[in-house]
Amino acid sequence: MISLKTAAAAALSLTLVSTQALAEMQTKTVEYKVGDTTFTGYMAWDDEFEQKRPGILVVHEWWGHNDFARDQAERLAAAGYTAFALDMYGSGKQTDHPDTAQKFMQEATKDMDQVKARFMKAMEILQDHDSVDASRIAAQGYCFGGAVVLNMARLGVDLDGVVSFHGALGSPITAEPGMVKARVQVYTGGADKMVPSEQVASLVKEMQDAKVDLKLVTFPGVLHSFTNPGADKVAEEFGLPIGYDEEAATRSWEGTMRFYEEIFAL
Repeated sequence: MISLKTAAAAALSLTLVSTQALAEMQTKTVEYKVGDTTFTGYMAWDDEFEQKRPGILVVHEWWGHNDFARDQAERLAAAGYTAFALDMYGSGKQTDHPDTAQKFMQEATKDMDQVKARFMKAMEILQDHDSVDASRIAAQGYCFGGAVVLNMARLGVDLDGVVSFHGALGSPITAEPGMVKARVQVYTGGADKMVPSEQVASLVKEMQDAKVDLKLVTFPGVLHSFTNPGADKVAEEFGLPIGYDEEAATRSWEGTMRFYEEIFAL
């Protein structure tokens, strides 16, 4: 026979297991519209954290809203944030071919008002989530997405911070003094042929002239797309000058986590 003490211990154990099972990563695919176009985003949060928390927008590479973008959202959720991997192209628009990616990107960025409208709708969705403190929002982007978040900062969107990973740094928009609300971090590869040193120098001057709080880190010898483990396969298949770099990926992520701790005073 099982003693009352053993039975009580077993019941407590089951209760703890049940509680732990409920406190875990939550994800949700979110369909939304901007104008007449439908978009598909991905929300991730950990319900172990009961208090309202900062929200982070994740803007995808030029390939479109794919598994890599969703993975970044989940990593942020595991770190205690609520993350929304938004969609800049429209539902179902993603590709593995650079020519198609270029077309998608050109269509999405032909009008900066369109870019901003798509970004702001995603920001609204994130701010409205039950787990999010709507007053504490940042954005991070990769490649194409890095350019998007920098441009949102240049346009004065009310963000606490933006982080660009191997994003394009040149822009038709110029940051103006008093316009940029966000603190800015940029991580770029020293051997990135898509983001040459002239772009890096120009960004530093632009942000200094606009009195923006900027931190820029360049990794010597590192190529474009250094955060994405799938970059080497794409480079081999299409002859692109891109490549994954584990050290740069790790250091840029750790730097970003420190950045968020600072701006959100966690």
